[in-house]
Amino acid sequence: MLDLVTFGETMVAFTPTEKGSIRYASSLGKRTAGAESNIAIGLAKLGKKTGWFSKLGEDEFGEYILRELRGEGVDTSTVVMSKNNPTGIMFKQISAGNETSVFYYRKGSAASTMMPEELPLEYIKQSKILYISGITPALSNSCKETIFAALDFAKKIAKDNQIQICFDPNIRLKLWNKEEAKECLTVLLKMSNIVLIGDEEAEILFDNFDKPNVSDKHNKYNTSYVIDHLRNLGVSKIAVKLGDKGAVVADENESFHISPLLVEVVDNIGAGDAFNAGFLCGLLEGRGMEECGNMGAIMGAYAVSSYGDVEGLPNRIQLDALLNKREKIYR
Repeated sequence: MLDLVTFGETMVAFTPTEKGSIRYASSLGKRTAGAESNIAIGLAKLGKKTGWFSKLGEDEFGEYILRELRGEGVDTSTVVMSKNNPTGIMFKQISAGNETSVFYYRKGSAASTMMPEELPLEYIKQSKILYISGITPALSNSCKETIFAALDFAKKIAKDNQIQICFDPNIRLKLWNKEEAKECLTVLLKMSNIVLIGDEEAEILFDNFDKPNVSDKHNKYNTSYVIDHLRNLGVSKIAVKLGDKGAVVADENESFHISPLLVEVVDNIGAGDAFNAGFLCGLLEGRGMEECGNMGAIMGAYAVSSYGDVEGLPNRIQLDALLNKREKIYR
């Protein structure tokens, strides 16, 4: 039995070894980069059993991604290797002021050719949570069909297999426009049991999100509107991520504001994925909403205070120590 199965594109990310524009870089380091694999790695670091499947090029970049994920404890046994399409790559630069810019080279990548018939359905059956993001359906029509096929299957077996569908819209406007994203992702929201959404995605998907809620002293957004809307769709577990303002988490009955940890930010990419991993770890362990949110906040803080999406994430001992300390502070 796996705690979580996920699928989507993971690329090789190249970053200058020093801050500044790539044009002036004399050397580049490489890492893996992919929202779904970030989740799988984050949970594996916390002792959970995770699996990731995708399509990679039969090339050195593909082999590198497989090695890295396996090394982090993620099962990759169902990954398909393509002879005809390459592994996607990207470049990331960080300015002296810690502003991050990302450049993608993923058109025609192996992952963008994923098809429904390549889904490992028996593998999905083994999982407690099927995690998807809104990045995958934006890659191609066949990827969109693959997402919906996976969710249709998960919904069909949910009663007997007790599988939960977790969705993060994770909108990438370099892949599609706001109208296309809203049309597709609104349907995916309705099919999900758990929704983990960032403030930028909420502004696109929920018209009233950017209107201040005077009753909520913690943030300028109308998170109550988003939570009520998702509850009406049948979503049972919700997190609205607000960046440096923290998050609001909710179930069917209660909601809690989660304060952020104060850390020095060096790289803000990957924070949302790290939050998701901590939050889902709490859910898998049957913890209350507030504690799940605190676990997510700790993971997110670790992500932004180190370079790379997953390299600085804590292991279980580190997370538990910080969680205990945080509980004492807020009691």
